[in-house]
Amino acid sequence: MIQYEDILIEPVLSEKANLLREQGKYVFKVAQSANKTQIKEAVRRLFNVHPISCTVMVVAGKPKRLRSRPGYTATWKKAIVKLPKDEKIGIFEGV
Repeated sequence: MIQYEDILIEPVLSEKANLLREQGKYVFKVAQSANKTQIKEAVRRLFNVHPISCTVMVVAGKPKRLRSRPGYTATWKKAIVKLPKDEKIGIFEGV
């Protein structure tokens, strides 16, 4: 059984994620093996909120170069969790 702390790796703090937060949507980097129901349950248990929906996508690695060697950045999984209008997650709001 996967632990709730292992499902949510870290919050995504980008300009687009900040715009989504104004709509009540929070963006997280999640474990590759996690599914939508596990992500919603982890958010519910860890932050004491009631998620409405969860959208999951896999972000493909981008081609990069280090000196003369080509390579790729890591592929990772992103989840966008929507909350009701009256609920917020405190760590994003600076509480």
